Amino acid sequence: MQPLSGDQLPHLVTAIPGPASRAQVDVLARHECPAVTARRTRRAVSLGAADDDPFVWSDARGANVRDVDGNVFVDLTAGFAVALLGHAHPAVVAAVQDQVARLPHAMGDAWPDHARIALLDRLAQIAPPGLDVALLGLSGADAVDAAVKTAVVATGRPGVLAFDGGYHGLALGVLGLQGYKAAFTTPFAAVTHGFVRHVPFGCPRATLDDALADGSIGLVVVEPVQGRGGVRVPPDGWLAEVSEAAHAAGALVAHDEIQTGLGRTGTWWAAEADGVVPDLLCTGKALGGGMPLSACLGTRTVMEAWGASTGEALHTQTFLGHPVGCAAASAVLDTIASERIPERCAALGRTLTDRLTARGHAVQGRGAMLGVVTPHSLALCRALQRRGYIVLPAGQRAEVLCLTPPATLSDAQAQGFVDALDDALAEVTA
Repeated sequence: MQPLSGDQLPHLVTAIPGPASRAQVDVLARHECPAVTARRTRRAVSLGAADDDPFVWSDARGANVRDVDGNVFVDLTAGFAVALLGHAHPAVVAAVQDQVARLPHAMGDAWPDHARIALLDRLAQIAPPGLDVALLGLSGADAVDAAVKTAVVATGRPGVLAFDGGYHGLALGVLGLQGYKAAFTTPFAAVTHGFVRHVPFGCPRATLDDALADGSIGLVVVEPVQGRGGVRVPPDGWLAEVSEAAHAAGALVAHDEIQTGLGRTGTWWAAEADGVVPDLLCTGKALGGGMPLSACLGTRTVMEAWGASTGEALHTQTFLGHPVGCAAASAVLDTIASERIPERCAALGRTLTDRLTARGHAVQGRGAMLGVVTPHSLALCRALQRRGYIVLPAGQRAEVLCLTPPATLSDAQAQGFVDALDDALAEVTA
């Protein structure tokens, strides 16, 4: 099988999913919790249920993914927005290979290693002004969890103000913050954070002031552009209003830039477009270049509220500052700068928006984080998959087709997607 080039157009050799994918999903069905991967049992399909088995990934490079049947796809999701630089970017692969051969694991808060120290220094250089102290984690939820805990120790207040449509991960400590779907929270309501309030995303200043008025809120957490909630951009000046209202009430502000940050929206950080710097900033997804890594960045004053370690850290984990992930992240940050990824994302966003709107599609978002507004997103995802394009739905009612492609998406791949979307739309609306 020939190596992927990363800029290939789709090449399908079987039905989707193919026989090898089906066989492997049968094994998956026997051993993985059924709540994880959407699939249908053979018995259910024989009785008329939709055949929603996924195809099984084999390898990926650039904007291409290949499955175990040899089908080649164009990935407009970048693997949940992780592969900002493209899948298996050579600089990241080299950094991982070098680090894993020398030191694959260190000891978190006990003994630091060079890769972790180098990454913390590099993060301080590219962070918004003043956010030069960090807590590292392994997932976006880890980073948000660190922000919540930091706000509690810094303000002495347990409350968090979040926004309808917001998504901040599904770990127990942050589950109550999500305003995306009640179904995620309801089964666990008795054991989630009990001091969370939600207000509408983009709400008036008076609504913010009312929600903060009783002095119980220590943190306001917000996505500068909502991702899973529908690729929603707030009104001009609204992020500044959020900060002003929070600070007037004695609360801190955390920006969840796990999906929006590191250049995806056309600037290093999405909030740059609004000229706002938060007290805490959460980053992840693209940060590790495919390795699990995240960070909560904060001001020195806020982070010093934790106090000094006395030999047993209050916030840590076995894989804190994982050396391989840190090495990968340093390579990611260097590559974002050297390959001018923010500028490339801005240009890619303009190209996709212009071509989609020229075909009559409504598009929202910023940079290489776009949403095509359509009531047919779920059907379109399936129809596009059959044409070799990987996309995801977004929005509380699945009213948006979400596009977070690698910055390396070629012009031919972008045009191929636009053409395939029109063809798929004609199919699903026939």
